[in-house]
Amino acid sequence: MTKTQKLVLGSWKFHFIAFILLIAFVIATLFLTRDSRRFLEQQTTPNDSTPSCDLFSGKWVYDNISYPLYKEKQCSFAEDAFTCEKYGRKDLKYQKWRWQPHDCDLPRFNATALLEKLKGKKLLFVGDSLNRNQFNSMLCLIEPSIPPSTSKSLIWKGNSIIFEATEYNATIEFHWSPLLVESNCDDLVNHRVQTRIIRVKAIEKHARQWTDADILIFDSFMWWLKPKMTLLWGSFGSPDAIYKEVGMRHRRFEMALSTWADWMEFHINRNRTKLFFMGSSPFHFVGKDWGMDTGRNCYNETEPIFDEGYWGSTTDRGMMQIVESAIYELETRGLKVDYLNITQLSDYRKDAHPSIYRRYYTSLTEEQSAKPESRSDCVHWCLPGVPDVWNVDRLLRMMMAQMASAGMRRSILRYMARGASLAAPPIVPRYGPLECNFSSTVFICASPPSTAGCPCRSYSSSHSFSSGNE
Repeated sequence: MTKTQKLVLGSWKFHFIAFILLIAFVIATLFLTRDSRRFLEQQTTPNDSTPSCDLFSGKWVYDNISYPLYKEKQCSFAEDAFTCEKYGRKDLKYQKWRWQPHDCDLPRFNATALLEKLKGKKLLFVGDSLNRNQFNSMLCLIEPSIPPSTSKSLIWKGNSIIFEATEYNATIEFHWSPLLVESNCDDLVNHRVQTRIIRVKAIEKHARQWTDADILIFDSFMWWLKPKMTLLWGSFGSPDAIYKEVGMRHRRFEMALSTWADWMEFHINRNRTKLFFMGSSPFHFVGKDWGMDTGRNCYNETEPIFDEGYWGSTTDRGMMQIVESAIYELETRGLKVDYLNITQLSDYRKDAHPSIYRRYYTSLTEEQSAKPESRSDCVHWCLPGVPDVWNVDRLLRMMMAQMASAGMRRSILRYMARGASLAAPPIVPRYGPLECNFSSTVFICASPPSTAGCPCRSYSSSHSFSSGNE
């Protein structure tokens, strides 16, 4: 056999062996993939096939049996900005709408069980007047289960409002920080300024109040909506400080969230603190969105919007993307923030704002006296009302995060789907009809810059807001 023939034969043998090995590898891969898939199915698929459920996809159902969850007159904590019945609203249907997800039921709220879960813990709301609205809602929800020996007075300390449930060694607190970073709007009472000045790289003044919290709920949208704001590099009053007026809403919001995220990464105890960021609460200044004449708003609205899939015209997709990006980036760094997508379910509720039924902290103008629409607060929410649903949704999310086992999560959700009390110790049934699967989609609507302690702003066709005290 010649040298050339030997080389050819050797090459053929090598390719044949390589071909056989390749076939064997493919067969083994298919076999292992099938086994792996079967294993994963055994781990992730419940014994009984169940549909998924997005808690934030659903409709409002009138329920005058189990709603409202509390009576406005019986809540010692509700502020005058949110007590619509007290300030003359006669139509009380807004209190009796229950949020109904399409494929599962929200559990009944159990205030005593919630207080048990908060035993020895601190729940802290951080943000603007909409988070203060939600803070009020939480206190109203738990008040019926607060022991009579507990003082129902609130402690005002710096930029914070604090309630202490002493029997449970639990604290529920609101911290005023409308822009999250430091600004000239940071006083809890005197924050209405003509020109907002923001230190986008400074957050420690606020953030040092957050470090001992077990549950943190952030909110910061509507105060960023002014057409122009002044950014400050340096300190207030420093001769070396640099001031720059910036009209790019998204850019300045992005800078502040970057500062917030950097602080969170290095200062939050991942093993202790549960984190939430609220989706933007929608407002209803543009009646044309739901078929009304130009110039109409939430004034005299008594029914929700029933057009499923409705979105108001002012949804700010850019701000939505900025928040999603900041939260995603934090997750890649190992810090989980749960974003609560409350925007669309709230967007249906054009009937649930205070409108003119609230206390006004400044004198009404001649136009406001003559034309009620011009002074309607279509930003905040009457209590009882929409923020109660936000609190129930968040508590359910907290419970799911605490369930280490996927099977246990399914069991808890099935238990809840049968109408069990939220946060109550469950007797878990083996089988159940439903399983909830939380959507990560986030939708955000813009809101006008306003606070609970002042009249809301008028909305113009150019999507900007009138100037003046807020």
